[in-house]
Amino acid sequence: MLRLKRLMVFGLFALCAITAFCFWAVGQAGAGAGGAVPAPPRAGAKLAALSTGMTTAVNVTRSPDGRWLARAAAQTGIPPRALRAYVAAAVSANDAAPACGIGWNTVAAVGFVESAHGSYGGGRLNATGQASRPIVGPSLDGAGFAAIADTDAGALDGDARWDHAVGPMQFIPSTWQLAGRDGNGDGRADPFNIDDAALSAAGYLCGHGRDLTTAQGWTDAIYAYNQSGAYIRQVRSQAIAYAEKAGTP
Repeated sequence: MLRLKRLMVFGLFALCAITAFCFWAVGQAGAGAGGAVPAPPRAGAKLAALSTGMTTAVNVTRSPDGRWLARAAAQTGIPPRALRAYVAAAVSANDAAPACGIGWNTVAAVGFVESAHGSYGGGRLNATGQASRPIVGPSLDGAGFAAIADTDAGALDGDARWDHAVGPMQFIPSTWQLAGRDGNGDGRADPFNIDDAALSAAGYLCGHGRDLTTAQGWTDAIYAYNQSGAYIRQVRSQAIAYAEKAGTP
């Protein structure tokens, strides 16, 4: 009888220990992204009206109104060509996944943190949205960064040994192969083009049915882009600043 009681006590102790560990593990998973943070407000935008009977090419979205674009670019400091791409990307992503609710200011904040809107290294975006010089991040060789062996034979980053993030939205080649989209209707997905890169980033952030109007959905989206609590806080701060400067709906 005493032996049976001991077994029961041990079993109860083990159950409590397992339960405690499960709660700890769940807490650690949430802590990986620094915990969910409130989603930034969505910035407003005025879209250009389409002419009667006008149709657009596949994957080409409506552009922001010219006057609004000039004013918002001046208010936020975002280059007009980049801002146009961010707005179009958010519109397209929300059209494809209405439950996502991504704001252009979130896409813009990622673009700012990743490459200062395509100006990293002294470059700029031309009229077609192409980066004036290749934007290639550091080697992902494990020295201060994750170790990611080459996945595209150096086709995008010029390195056949290690991968590098590329373009104004800094996509890793393997991710680009899955998420890359044609945002300007020229028939190809180019990570060095801001229209393509912004649309691909917005689609990636909206993936897995995320609702970016919620704290958990927004945090999970940014964490999927870069698994760093500091990164999440920086993107959120920038997205809030853009909404405050450009205004909300």
